[in-house]
Amino acid sequence: MSEARPHIPGDGPFRRWLLRTIVVTALVGVGAGVAGGLVFAALHGIQHLAFNYSEGTFLNGLLEAPPAARVIALVIAGVIGGVGWWLLRRWGVRRAEHAVVSVEAAVGGKRMPVVVTILNAGLQIIIVGLGASIGREVAPRELGALWADWLTRRAGLDATQRKVLVACGAAAGLAAVYDVPFGGAVFALEVLLAEVTLATVIPAFATAAIAALVAHVVVPTSPLYVMPQVELSPPLVVGSIVIGPLLGLAALGFVRGASFAQKHRPSGWRLAVVMPLVFAAVGVIALWIPAVLGNGRSLGQLALSAALPPLLILGITALKTLTTLGTIGAGAAGGTLTPSLAIGAGLGLALGAAWSLLWPGAPIVGFALVGAAAFLGVTMRAPITGLVLVVEFADQGLAVLAPAMLATAGAVAVGYLLRRRSRFIETP
Repeated sequence: MSEARPHIPGDGPFRRWLLRTIVVTALVGVGAGVAGGLVFAALHGIQHLAFNYSEGTFLNGLLEAPPAARVIALVIAGVIGGVGWWLLRRWGVRRAEHAVVSVEAAVGGKRMPVVVTILNAGLQIIIVGLGASIGREVAPRELGALWADWLTRRAGLDATQRKVLVACGAAAGLAAVYDVPFGGAVFALEVLLAEVTLATVIPAFATAAIAALVAHVVVPTSPLYVMPQVELSPPLVVGSIVIGPLLGLAALGFVRGASFAQKHRPSGWRLAVVMPLVFAAVGVIALWIPAVLGNGRSLGQLALSAALPPLLILGITALKTLTTLGTIGAGAAGGTLTPSLAIGAGLGLALGAAWSLLWPGAPIVGFALVGAAAFLGVTMRAPITGLVLVVEFADQGLAVLAPAMLATAGAVAVGYLLRRRSRFIETP
């Protein structure tokens, strides 16, 4: 006869806590996956409706549509975004509880208002779908964080658990909309939580994986960017070491430009006037260079496949940088993830082409990939996340890791050294 299991004080409450934590974590992943799938479907629906195409990429749709449609769509986006954010931010100024709460603030414990967060994300989806030159990744992150914030509060989780799961919900939204489960998990750990422990790794991995699987209902599993597999070679390795610091300087310039534009964006009724005008100017540029429109995927694909001469892609990269900074300066909310990747890929391709004149032998698309990882690592202040995301986006193997890591190290080191130098100068 077997002995009875001894009673452990507190065993029952622990089981209930564990079960509740597991259920809530799974539901955070499911909700973030649904949010990511809805964002993906809404964006593509708006793009197909605005530019009247049914198949192919966004750039193909732009090329098939009448050129005037690019200006018209951008003006409509500017009016909707300008008036919408003017009213939304005015509401937040009048009533503090209705102010937009960022994902970072939500991770810090601030409650996200449901209606305001959904409206803010909705405006981002509309303007990006209509061609605004800004990233789309903030909307699914905000919706994932909103769901996690609401759910964890209703479930009665403590502040520590809530912080972790709100960060995981936001990152899972990113994982879902781009089908990058590993990148989403690393984003939660490196960027939002800055902590790698079992208590953070387990929910980050679980929610990102669940979200990506749920979103597969509408999000394709094919790579975001199509390009040949990059092979390791001495010219690529040495070239990555050389161009890394240059990419770091360029990325720092972009970060400072985005910060300046953010600080000087119009407020009040001026927002409803400036945004349509800036968007119209972007639309005019797109009459000749349609690849500047959208979140940057078009330029990224051109660079990562070397579909055009490097000098031409460098020119498009410069215009994409200008239109993205202009869009931020006009007051639009959104991200810089995919614009940064595209700009980095364009710069990497151009620098790689120049390097190949000195030491030929490596395909220049390898330098585009390396440039994307290094540039993104600096702009996100997250070199590991940037590297993982680029590798997942382009479905690359392990051969590219070494040169990409070397370039990223050089790029990130530039920013670190410049900050250290400024501190020494400021210290008497």
